[in-house]
Amino acid sequence: MMRYIILITAVIAFLVSQGYAEMYTSRLEMDYGTSFRLAKYNQILNPDASKNLAPVTGLDGRAAHTINEKYTKSFEKQAKEPMYILSIGGR
Repeated sequence: MMRYIILITAVIAFLVSQGYAEMYTSRLEMDYGTSFRLAKYNQILNPDASKNLAPVTGLDGRAAHTINEKYTKSFEKQAKEPMYILSIGGR
């Protein structure tokens, strides 16, 4: 009989402790998503840019495409020109 009372008391204590644990949010749950929101906010240069409906000035599509192609080709390895060495009467 005593064993059942101890067992029931332990179960009730466990359930009560689980109930209190659910009542309070952890620090992790309170800050969940804060890092993402801060990174997103810090990357936005002008938050009111969507309200500006004026047309964008700058390069047209054809000029921008040409510049982008030249930039991309600048990273390609270019074949080296052959070097001709003429040695006369020496080693």
